Amino acid sequence: MLDSASRRSLESSGITACSCAIVIGDGLSPTAVNVHAVELIRHLLPQLAADKIDAGPVVVASGARVALGDEIGAIIGARMLVMLIGERPGLSAPDSLGAYLTFAPRIGLTDADRNCISNIHRAGLSYAEASFRIAWLVREGLARQITGVALKDESGGGSSQNALPGCDKSDT
Repeated sequence: MLDSASRRSLESSGITACSCAIVIGDGLSPTAVNVHAVELIRHLLPQLAADKIDAGPVVVASGARVALGDEIGAIIGARMLVMLIGERPGLSAPDSLGAYLTFAPRIGLTDADRNCISNIHRAGLSYAEASFRIAWLVREGLARQITGVALKDESGGGSSQNALPGCDKSDT
């Protein structure tokens, strides 16, 4: 949950409702965020623009877990939220980034309500592939007004194992 000062800051920020907002959270690997988040966003924003999806603000949160994005998205009025977060450092990837997508974010949602694209790092899913999948899920999620188990990744890009709803929950 946001602390009261952060909540007030967002509420008084003047941010207007948007189709898609992005939250960057350190999660369990701040290294992943520092290494990959900006470059992934550089790949993602042109794809969202090509789909005529207005990308709203990028919010940066420390001490974050996935569900924090739901609260932030609700406060700023995002129709879709993309939460980029550092994943638990694993066997060979201490800098793996995950992306969680939620339609109509609000407090109280569960992992079943989110889509997840994981293993975004140099030896894993590339920025180009990850941004393609994220953009596809954002576009289809907005059009169908769903995410999570109701929205399967049919983007045709790579292995569907990397974009299954409800992927590793260790960082939620």
